[in-house]
Amino acid sequence: MEYIYAAMLIHKVGGKVDEATVTKVLHAAGAKVNEARVKALVAALEGVNIDEAVKKAAIAPVAAAAPAAEHKAEGKKEEKKSAEDEKKNEEAAAAGLSALFG
Repeated sequence: MEYIYAAMLIHKVGGKVDEATVTKVLHAAGAKVNEARVKALVAALEGVNIDEAVKKAAIAPVAAAAPAAEHKAEGKKEEKKSAEDEKKNEEAAAAGLSALFG
């Protein structure tokens, strides 16, 4: 996870997400750096619009929450089922985001 955070931080401050920069950020944070993971991350992000990926990931949980709010009025049994569906949707969105970043 720290590799993804490093890439997002570098991107946020306007830097280029490359192997050297990611490695520097991870070293500065005191993390043990695995060069193969850094290379895989940079390769996975090549050609990816990070701003757009973050925007899509941020919208998914909000969209999943709307149906859950509608189901609250249908009773506790439905509420439990909706909460499970919402959790599954959030997990799917998180999995999609992590797949983007390696």
